[in-house]
Amino acid sequence: MTDLPDPKQPARYDAAEAEPRWRARWKAESAFVAEVDSAKPKYYVLEMFPYPSGKIHIGHGRNYVMGDVVARFKRMSGFNVLHPFGWDAFGLPAENAAIERRVHPKAWTYENIATMKAQLEVLGLSLDWSREFATCDPSYYKHQQRLFLDFVQHGLAYRKESSVNWDPVEHTVLANEQVIDGRGWRSGALVEKKALTQWFFKITHFADELLNDLATLERWPEKVRTMQANWIGRSEGARFTFKLTATPGDIDEIEVFTTRPDTLFGAAFVAIAPDHPLAAAVAKTDPALRNFIAECQRVGTSEAAIETAEKMGFDIGVTAVHPFDPNWTLPVYVANFVLMEYGTGAIFGSPAGDQRDLDFARKYALPVKPVVLPPGADADTHRIDDVAYTGPGTTYNSRFLDGLETRDAIARAIAELEKLGVGHGVTQYRLRDWGVSRQRYWGCPIPIIHCEACGPVGVPLKDLPVTLPEDVPFDVPGNPLDRHPTWKNVACPTCGKPGRRETDTMDTFVDSSWYFARFADASPADRPTNVQATDYWLPVDQYIGGIEHAILHLLYARFFVRAMKVAGHLNLSEPFAGLFTQGMITHETYRDSDGRWLSPEEVERRDGIVFRKCTDRPVEVGPAEKMSKSKKNVVPPEEIADSYGVDCARWFLMSDSPPERDSEWTQSGVDGAARLVQRIWRLLNEALPHLAPVGARPGATDGATLALRRAVHRTTHELTQDLSQFRFNRGVARLYELVNTLGGFDATTPGAGAALREAYDTLALLIAPMMPHLAEEAWALLGHDRMIVHAEWPAADPVLVAHDEVTVAIQINGKRRDEITLRKDAPGPEVEAAVLAMESIARALNGARPKKVIVVPNRIVNVVV
Repeated sequence: MTDLPDPKQPARYDAAEAEPRWRARWKAESAFVAEVDSAKPKYYVLEMFPYPSGKIHIGHGRNYVMGDVVARFKRMSGFNVLHPFGWDAFGLPAENAAIERRVHPKAWTYENIATMKAQLEVLGLSLDWSREFATCDPSYYKHQQRLFLDFVQHGLAYRKESSVNWDPVEHTVLANEQVIDGRGWRSGALVEKKALTQWFFKITHFADELLNDLATLERWPEKVRTMQANWIGRSEGARFTFKLTATPGDIDEIEVFTTRPDTLFGAAFVAIAPDHPLAAAVAKTDPALRNFIAECQRVGTSEAAIETAEKMGFDIGVTAVHPFDPNWTLPVYVANFVLMEYGTGAIFGSPAGDQRDLDFARKYALPVKPVVLPPGADADTHRIDDVAYTGPGTTYNSRFLDGLETRDAIARAIAELEKLGVGHGVTQYRLRDWGVSRQRYWGCPIPIIHCEACGPVGVPLKDLPVTLPEDVPFDVPGNPLDRHPTWKNVACPTCGKPGRRETDTMDTFVDSSWYFARFADASPADRPTNVQATDYWLPVDQYIGGIEHAILHLLYARFFVRAMKVAGHLNLSEPFAGLFTQGMITHETYRDSDGRWLSPEEVERRDGIVFRKCTDRPVEVGPAEKMSKSKKNVVPPEEIADSYGVDCARWFLMSDSPPERDSEWTQSGVDGAARLVQRIWRLLNEALPHLAPVGARPGATDGATLALRRAVHRTTHELTQDLSQFRFNRGVARLYELVNTLGGFDATTPGAGAALREAYDTLALLIAPMMPHLAEEAWALLGHDRMIVHAEWPAADPVLVAHDEVTVAIQINGKRRDEITLRKDAPGPEVEAAVLAMESIARALNGARPKKVIVVPNRIVNVVV
């Protein structure tokens, strides 16, 4: 039974009536539910799932509509498509809401999920909702807890005390990647350094793989691959020791790592981290050093915070012996810019070759001795002022290294260190293990019980999931799990003695590091993955999300698939074969004279001026910015659906600019999309009486009818390429051209019925990925029994796609004068005769006889006089 429109054929397309009707039918027929089908090629498309923060706006919609266009196109192209959706639902915003609104995080989260799901359904997304889950569902995080225990068993998760980034506002630990310019990525508070016992994932175990395998990710943006490579940060260098003089206790040497051992003869100092064992030993008897260390700890452990902080040092009165000269000693400082977690927690400073070392040396009046001579510089006159020379060159002032180029000098220095028995060449990484402990309630509980006799003990698998207690207060800062005795205090599963649960919960980035694998089959209750399903569906063929996740989420997901492979839950090494990072949707902002932000619904334009509605008060119009609730420049998708139909929004989101760039939401753009929808509907209704029956195929055609068929097939060919390569805006432009061609064709042309049938059937198919509701309505009006979501993507006829005419530029003595359209591959004499017969060329020659005519086939004709 076909859902035919009203037979009276309304003059205008009624989106408000048609769109809900087609969404209801898609849902009733489970049109987008995916099943494993080995007979068909699979295609897994996934957008980064959202945090359920309240409501979505049309800016969020761009991400999901892009994925939907790909999913619909691939489904019509014969692929078995998986396009699931879920919710990244744990996190601090829910706890903050609990405090501010006195509502439980669980209730707040699930209420938001219901609201956002209803909004997303309005967008007409071809999602397999049967696989939906939220990461706060115990049925999901049960398996995450199983993965945690498996990682512990395989040595990929462990516990240690470390210096961490402490957010004093949110009362939790932050990963280094979550500290932006020294502040917490959510709270904006200045991060502090604190020693805590934490759980870590051993991401460094896969450092080589994570770096080397970036080369296999050919469908990832180069920018993202570069960002990850820099974050992993493999470097070649030397690890060696300085012998110490007059040290407290039994510490008699410092080990350092450097990528530039060739600059050792320019060394001016040795610096150690504030939490280095030597610093702790000296601080026991030095109150001033203790105060300095405390000041350093207020900066946090992230590189960004340390780089932006003023460089400070404290001379601890200990000296280090130069490894190449026993009579040369260097002062040892505790410095706030050295991290214990990177390298060895100690460095040597060669000020002439490092800007940070130079700034430090100038501040503390330390010597600056240049040891690398830049190309073309004179050794007698080369000096270092306020800018260090960090590039390669010729080594000088360096005894046995003198005269060597930088690469050779590095190798020679390492060889000497090895010969002396004080060091060796090593490969080192910037990447550190991932600290996953968070001191908060609304997160996945870590399935560990601490026992005085047995130590940390994993919760037995039969007792998973460890669920969160719901009777928790949020009136006191910190983690309420620490204050919940009946949940916290339990028996040790090994010895039965009193124990206590781990009250830290997992970093929410853990939740999003494997969800794509669970989507392959979310039904198993006894294991995280159905390996048969993941073998079929994974990797994700097309992943879509923001560039802001280039390091955090994407790197963690790449680690997780490797760890899950070790634990026997997956058989792949990369989660995402293709990655696309979309731009944002922006909107101009409006501000009243009293400084209050106004929403688009609160203003109106009159004679080019923006006023507050129903008043004569002008409004300040600001530049387009990212849609933001705080600035009220958001547009809800349901508002567009009610006013224009959601297909207009989908079309505009794809049309305005290349999808990787930001795009501004404008009223004129939506109005243009609405006019196109109505024009397509009008043209179809006008042509309908002249169409041949369903299934009719055009025979031989010529003239305008042949031109129409060529336009249809060329558009099909070009749009297929555009959609395959994420050139959505180009595809939209081609469809505008096709509609214009149809609008200019006389539907009453004799013998054109089959060509018209082909043209309008094809138009409906081509707009289906971007305007699926209108496409369904048009498809039904065209007389087809099955929905267009089950139809095949049209195939372009190569004969009709081929261009049998070319436009050739004409030059006289190399200067362009005109152009001519000729049949493709016309022989040279025919081309020459046609060109010389042109009035414009005859006029330009003014009776002169050409010396020769040079014909570059299908491109240029140059007349030489």
